[in-house]
Amino acid sequence: MIANTLLVCLAAFAAGFIDAIVGGGGLVQTPVLFMTFPNYPVATLLGTTKLPSFSGTAVSLYQYSKHVTIQWRVVVWIGLAAFCAAMLGSRLVTLVSNDTFKPIILGALIAVAIYTYSKKNFGQHVEKKLSFSMALLRGILSGIIIGFYDGFIGPGTGSFLVLVFISLLGFDFMHASAHAKTVNLATNLASIIYFVSTGHIIFELAVPMAICNMMGGFVGTRFALLKGNQFIRIFFLLIVCGTILRFGYDVFVK
Repeated sequence: MIANTLLVCLAAFAAGFIDAIVGGGGLVQTPVLFMTFPNYPVATLLGTTKLPSFSGTAVSLYQYSKHVTIQWRVVVWIGLAAFCAAMLGSRLVTLVSNDTFKPIILGALIAVAIYTYSKKNFGQHVEKKLSFSMALLRGILSGIIIGFYDGFIGPGTGSFLVLVFISLLGFDFMHASAHAKTVNLATNLASIIYFVSTGHIIFELAVPMAICNMMGGFVGTRFALLKGNQFIRIFFLLIVCGTILRFGYDVFVK
């Protein structure tokens, strides 16, 4: 049990590091937990990942907020919409298989990877000047969709949020990563509330994983702030490609 705990804690550190930069830490944390503890219900293992994810995201957001201006007027409403949708998604994951949606997500991820790679200046500067109401509308609609996705499936949520803040709201990678953390914090909190209320969190694993995820989040955020937008863009592409491989395995092999 100790060896298994150390393994998932190492995965949690790596997940915190990746999440801090551009999201997608669930690609590491979730599969390792599933492989290490295969006899637990899916909902319980997913619930257990939410506490570490929340903790690491909170540390990252705090670090980003000291260097990046957060547009709280917009992001609070997006976070609230995502919170409600994530609660619904977490409820459904205990009732419905999410395998049906994975081919759709795989296609969307491939399109994201091609677009990001082909558009070299993507996320390097603010591309859109939107009114407050338009930014709010786009953000809330996106928050509902991605919040539901996070509660129902999970891995790659941070990357999708970064994409939304860049492509729909006109942020650069640095600001998109910072704002994505705020919304991701809300979706994780919603899932934690639901999974705690239904007894689907293994706290003996979740607490040490949370500590390691926070450490990874701290290191990852400092790294992202030091390296800047171009580094984050490359890292984003790597994580999206990793997510494609993950969902491709689930769709065609598993």
